[in-house]
Parts: sequence; structure tokens; C-alpha cells
Amino acid sequence: MTKTKPTILVVNDDGITAPGIKALMDTMAEIGRVVVVAPDSPQSGMGHAITIGKPLRLDEVDIYNGAEMYRCSGTPVDCVKLAVTKIFKGKKPDLCVSGINHGLNNSINILYSGTMSAAVEGAIESIPSIGFSVDDYTLQADFSHCLKFVKEIALQVLENGLPTATLLNVNFPAGGNIKGIKICRQANAKWAEEFDERIDPHSRPYYWLTGVFQNNDHGEDTDVWALEHNYASVVPVQFDMTAHHAIPVLNSWTFNV
Repeated sequence: MTKTKPTILVVNDDGITAPGIKALMDTMAEIGRVVVVAPDSPQSGMGHAITIGKPLRLDEVDIYNGAEMYRCSGTPVDCVKLAVTKIFKGKKPDLCVSGINHGLNNSINILYSGTMSAAVEGAIESIPSIGFSVDDYTLQADFSHCLKFVKEIALQVLENGLPTATLLNVNFPAGGNIKGIKICRQANAKWAEEFDERIDPHSRPYYWLTGVFQNNDHGEDTDVWALEHNYASVVPVQFDMTAHHAIPVLNSWTFNV
């Protein structure tokens, strides 16, 4: 009996014409049937935003040699929601992959990332989901060195599944000498943000967000450590944001009301 190929939803936040999504869809096409649903323009930093105040557009497009692709006017999360309800019509794909993002989504970046939020939405829909990112923010980013890892990680997820309500956040260093894969925890690291103030032609101030990445975590089991030592980092992520360890502490309080 011929085994049915898996159906794979490919999404991103850099937009439907970004080189990263082309690299990801081509790699996934080696595994199964690919359906691409992506924003019509860059949506980096959108996090888990959804569109509620205006209508959404979803148009089938032919960009890459007849591949099944849809362009969405909304956010990365909108793309996943529309894919599940309107394209797959409730019959969910076997895998959701997001990326490959131009730029890292390690440590705290996961909270802001449209790439990872699309994968989180896939997991919320009970679809095994992975977000992929590489440490290169340029449009000319080279993804070739990480594609064999992308394929292998996707195959492992398809074969083994993921724990309930869990997805994977995968980040790759730049360059061609990845030593291997490290299963990691999210580092305690953040951006020390600054706002560059400038003046527009009408003498009004405006601001550009800048900052410096600060790692406050010197453990050797973190995603930051792995990337700094030329490993691909794989962090299992959950969307249950309950701080379970804090519940006993709060239960010890006395509320005088």
C-alpha cells in the first residue's frame, strides 16, 4: 500500500515573497504536499496579533512554478486561522512550519515574533508545529547550511509527534559549520531598548526603536549558548503561560476582603 504524503502548512512573517519561505517550502516539498499561506507584506514583530477591525483578503497566487500558495492581507496568526478554516476546511494539516525567519527568535524574542506566533497558533489548533529562524537579517540570507536540519527536525516531528500543547522553536547560527542540534531551554536574555529620537519636517519628534541584546543567563543549556557555540538550538515551547510554581505562593496570601 502506498503511504499518503503528509500535508504541510507553510507560513511566515516576512511576507510571501521572502527568500526564507521559498527555502522552507522547497524543503518541505521533499517531504509532502505543501500549502503556503503567508502575509502579503512583512509582519515582523506582530506577535500574536489578529485582525478584528477590518476585513481580511485571501487570494490564491502563482509565484513559484504552480506551488499552492495563498496571499493574506492579515497577520501571521490570521494566516493560520484562515488556512485551517477556509483552505483545509477543518481537516487539519499534518504539520505547520513557520519561517525560515530572517533573524533570530531565541530567548525573549519569541514573545514578539510573528514567525513563532504563527507556529503557536498551529499548536493551539492541535497541529504539530515548528518555527524556524536563522541569524541573518538580510534579504540575501543564505539558508542552505541549515536546510538538512530543517528537513530532519520536520521528519522527526511527523514520525514522533510532540507532547500535548507543545511546539518547537528552532534557531540556526549564520554560516556553514553547524556542529549539530542542542535541545535547550530559553535563555534569560532580553533587549535593553532605546529609542532614537529625531525631528520630522514639521518639527515634531519621532522615534526609531534600537537597543542592545543582553544575556543575563550563563548556563550552558540555553538557546543563546548553543547559537554562540555554532549549534542549532531547539527549544520546546508551550502556550500555557500559567506560572504553575507561583500558585502555592499566591495561595499562601491572605486577601482581606
